[in-house]
Amino acid sequence: MILQTPSSPVRAGARDWLGLAVLMLPVLLVSIDNTVLSFALPWIALDLKPSAAMQLWIVDVYPLVLAGLLVTMGNLGDRWGRRRLLLVGATGFAVVSVLAAFSVSAEMLLVARLLMGVFGAAIMPCTLSLIRGMFEDREQRRLAIAIWATGFGFGGAVGPIVGGLLLEVAPWGSVFLIAVPILVPLLALAPFVIRESRDPDPGPIDLPSIGLSMLALAPIVFAIKHVATEGVDLLTLGAAVLGIVAGVLFVRRLLRQRNPLLDVRLFAVPAFTGSVLVNLMSVVSLVGLLYFLSQHLQLVVGLGPLEASLVLVPGAALMMVAGLVVVRLVRRIRPAVLMASGLLLSGAAYLTIALAGASASVLLLGTAFAALSVGVGLAETLSNDIIIASVPPAKAGAASAVSETAYELGAVLGTSVMGGVLAAAYRAHLVIPSGVSDEAASAARETLAGALDAGAALPDAVGSALVDSARHAFDSGVVLTSFTGAALMVVAAVVALATVGRSRA
Repeated sequence: MILQTPSSPVRAGARDWLGLAVLMLPVLLVSIDNTVLSFALPWIALDLKPSAAMQLWIVDVYPLVLAGLLVTMGNLGDRWGRRRLLLVGATGFAVVSVLAAFSVSAEMLLVARLLMGVFGAAIMPCTLSLIRGMFEDREQRRLAIAIWATGFGFGGAVGPIVGGLLLEVAPWGSVFLIAVPILVPLLALAPFVIRESRDPDPGPIDLPSIGLSMLALAPIVFAIKHVATEGVDLLTLGAAVLGIVAGVLFVRRLLRQRNPLLDVRLFAVPAFTGSVLVNLMSVVSLVGLLYFLSQHLQLVVGLGPLEASLVLVPGAALMMVAGLVVVRLVRRIRPAVLMASGLLLSGAAYLTIALAGASASVLLLGTAFAALSVGVGLAETLSNDIIIASVPPAKAGAASAVSETAYELGAVLGTSVMGGVLAAAYRAHLVIPSGVSDEAASAARETLAGALDAGAALPDAVGSALVDSARHAFDSGVVLTSFTGAALMVVAAVVALATVGRSRA
């Protein structure tokens, strides 16, 4: 009989690896839902006719609500049972996805996306925290987290591909119905292959901290979104001040507690904080590129949804490969160096698109997306491993929530900031030809899809002039957005080198 000691942790068996495979189902689904709208947006814009602000809200409300609730749900899973919360979240997510699929107005779709964020928040902290408990051995856990991070990144990248395939044969609502066949196997198998786990010393439920955590995040993200669409005004300043004040009160309250909702003292550890920031910024780069690339391929280049989605296939595959290969590389190369290298590769991808401008070919765009995907795969795997290894197993839900909050906030900022830069540049460069009605001009200023729709209803000469102007304006926005993305990735690489430093994870 071999006695297990702290230096000889229990190694995971076949049941645990099968459980990991089952946990990948909700990971893929929730990450797919972060980006699946990319290719459906033009169709939603034509069918439901949302304003530019409403279009951004439809995209962003899901990751915004998800991010705002992750800390709360991670803590609830620690207390109530992570597997139990996972099953509740999966059931609710499947039901609400059907509601989204059959939305008849932009407002209805917005509400459905909001509810999907609530149930998605119940799912995501449970997956990573259950992995933390299932894989005690560090090497096995690193591989399991690499698979988890790869699934998360792959799902985000494959979302537009899935959307493109579905949009070739079905209405745009079909992109939401994929939740049902993915989640049914999870609900059937999870009780048998995933062990329940929870915090043995959870402490009391802290409702004021829960409220403050949500009040800190939502107003700040709203302020960022409002600046992107309306500029700086009193509403922007008021929301930002509210979020900052709530955030300060939230941190002060947590520091006074013995067993807080979130141990903010972890952020005093440079490697932990740096990994969270790298996690966030790498997702900003991925989602930001997908936001404009999917529209450019369809609305500017003129590809169909399936053709456009196929451009992204190599990048999605390489992201998965990079996430797995880095598990071996980190044995020889410091995590900070690998993370910084990946982030700089992502920055180079953005810079390539910016320098190519309107002359960028489909091959160049696909290659740039592939390079960015490799960089994100490297950075995401290592940052998540460092975050989850920083806490004891009992607090895995809270640490998972921090990691996933960074991911979801990155998804929000990817569309809010990068999409906001794109929208502002588009409106600034759009020239409305004479002969265009005020109604058509207003629709053209909102979105590129609106301009194409308006141009199709105008006389040939005027309509063609409007469409050409809109496409050139959109490409001008892509150039500015790409330079912004390149600069962000350089900053992220510096953060990785400065904070993770000489750590070997």
